[in-house]
Amino acid sequence: MPRTFRLLIGLAGLMGAAGVALAAAAAHGAGASQLASASAMLLFHATAILAGVALLARGLLHGGIGLAATYGFVIAAGLFASDLTLRQYAGHALFAYAAPTGGTLLIVSWLALSVAAVWPRK
Repeated sequence: MPRTFRLLIGLAGLMGAAGVALAAAAAHGAGASQLASASAMLLFHATAILAGVALLARGLLHGGIGLAATYGFVIAAGLFASDLTLRQYAGHALFAYAAPTGGTLLIVSWLALSVAAVWPRK
């Protein structure tokens, strides 16, 4: 298995663990609705990353575009969740427009995944 696939699987595992931890924090913390959103983004996109790796490994996605989309999920969900978590615990944003940037990159990554599925492979 290529190193990049192992890296993506490892990152998906970390995102899944963080998503569960944030879900627990949201369930037990007062006014922690932002953590629930962060948790959902991490958990949902951790599974999307695993699916992306599986599709790439089977040759069902255009390699370059599919890999970019899958890494895009990692970066975008990380940005989104980090920003919301910092807002909850530190009282400030990661940087201006971090969550919207992450959300926009998630949309772009989903679109790239669609292109990777239909783009002709060599």
